[in-house]
Amino acid sequence: MLTIVHELRNRLRASFHNFRQALSFVWKSSHQWTLINIALVAVQGLLPLLTLYLIKLLVDDISIGVAQPASFSLDSLFYLILAMGGVAFVNHACGTLSSLVMRIQSHIVTDSMHNLLHAKSIEVDLEYYENSEYYDTMHRAQQEAPYQPMAILNSLLQIGQNGVSLLAMVGLLWWFHWAVVPVLVLTALPDFLVRLKYSNVVYSWQRRRTPLERKAWYLNWLLTRDTHAKEIRIFNVGSQFKQMFQDLRSLLRNERLNIEKWRAMSLIAAQTVGVVGVFGVYYFLANRTIQGILSLGDLVMYFQAIQRGAGYLQGLGGNLSSLYESSLFLKNLEEFLSIRPKVTEPASPVPVPCPLKTGLVFQDVSFSYGDQERETLTGLTFQIQPGEHIAFVGENGAGKTTLVKLLCRLYDPTAGRILLDGIDIRQFSMSEYRKNISPIFQDFAHYNLTVTENIALGEGDKPDPSRVLEAAKQAGIDDRLARLPQGYQTVLGKWFDGGQELSIGEWQKVAIARAFFRNAGILVLDEPSSAMDAKAEAELFERFLALARDRMAILISHRLSTVKKVDRIYVLEQGQIVESGTHEDLVKNQGEYAKLYETQAQYYK
Repeated sequence: MLTIVHELRNRLRASFHNFRQALSFVWKSSHQWTLINIALVAVQGLLPLLTLYLIKLLVDDISIGVAQPASFSLDSLFYLILAMGGVAFVNHACGTLSSLVMRIQSHIVTDSMHNLLHAKSIEVDLEYYENSEYYDTMHRAQQEAPYQPMAILNSLLQIGQNGVSLLAMVGLLWWFHWAVVPVLVLTALPDFLVRLKYSNVVYSWQRRRTPLERKAWYLNWLLTRDTHAKEIRIFNVGSQFKQMFQDLRSLLRNERLNIEKWRAMSLIAAQTVGVVGVFGVYYFLANRTIQGILSLGDLVMYFQAIQRGAGYLQGLGGNLSSLYESSLFLKNLEEFLSIRPKVTEPASPVPVPCPLKTGLVFQDVSFSYGDQERETLTGLTFQIQPGEHIAFVGENGAGKTTLVKLLCRLYDPTAGRILLDGIDIRQFSMSEYRKNISPIFQDFAHYNLTVTENIALGEGDKPDPSRVLEAAKQAGIDDRLARLPQGYQTVLGKWFDGGQELSIGEWQKVAIARAFFRNAGILVLDEPSSAMDAKAEAELFERFLALARDRMAILISHRLSTVKKVDRIYVLEQGQIVESGTHEDLVKNQGEYAKLYETQAQYYK
């Protein structure tokens, strides 16, 4: 028994915490509309009592008119009906205004919640995007968080309105007979308990089935996006993916329908108890009227009060269970928002040195991803001086791209330090530090934005057109972009009307123009020419080396023909530097680099 009480207390405490959190979100985003909503709810909650009293007076007045038609005046009847019409008008007006306010507030709160989710998505480390549990957490938060705070506010407002009306009915019925009130409460209790149980069952089921929901979403994404359209048709897997999606949706749908069937049957049983209790009170009320204890007007008033009171109790139970359900789902939001980044800002950031004097140093740097025991990088130590051009080469999985991620401080080393002019990069503001690095990743993004926005990414609303043009010329893509229908204001990609698609190689040049536009002190090219032919590749690197003459440049490549002209080459193997030197030196040494070079060179002979 003590265990049950303890568990119930913990649940109530967690629910109240979630209520406060949800109301805090709503209040911060739209407190004026919340106050208007509360005022409208208070008015709507009191109007039913006034309506019932007017009905009683009307019925009693009509009874007198029927009994004494000769002396009856229609004036009182007219004013009573006029008053009832006025109350009905105010009630409808308040309902319409309340609905309008709720719609306005709902849009505001939803947008505010999206901003909160986006801010957290940007804040979390890159590591989380490589973790399936994070995707489950994010999926649940994205599904529920945008509307659950508003659902909680709506439930609370409905509880307030039903509560005010219920208290009025309770007072009236208590005046009639105190025993009526506990009978009505007991008749509403089974319905409330069923709804509460349903909320817990649905919440547990949704958390358990999140991976399947995401898999179904992923299959839908594969079938409807252009990214995989060619392969889906060539390999004829569309029907297979479609069937997989249908099987998952069928499984999820059947499980949810079974829960809904259980809920429906349980509610029918609970509502049967409620109907028996309410009609028992009706019998008691009719009997009192026949005995002459109540007037006809009293009968109608109390009859309506019982009917409405039972409805308010049932509505209150539904609102409380909805409130509890929303509070459960807000755990998903809290779970997502509680994620704390491991790559953090320093308490007192130091200025990023500009220009660089001694350059970049990796000092005994090791790194392993969170879900892996094996180190991806082990004890890397090297230095890059200002204006120096170096390359990292090696087979796939050697750790080349991971090295770039550490340099960009998308991750922090698990051991060792990365120094810029002798200062640990963890002492810099991340945004200021990253402004000094211009990377082009192998999996660079295609933004369905204008050409200018693609090249001047992160520059703001009004980038300098001459700088955009110059960056495009440096990347060798200016002529192609100028021929687009709206020139540099043409939207790239096919997601939006008027969008123009580029070839993979052209997209790659746009990404390279983006790097040149940024004018950062450190250029990083991670397999930048993988979509280019040999001639275009040679032209790109000639241009790159010329433009990067006064800047530090780091080239990551598996094509050894592209790295011959850099100042120094590092060969990575299983996360360690096994060789370093110029192209000529490494070929003479007849080590790992020479073997790789000879293997690739045969394809060009």
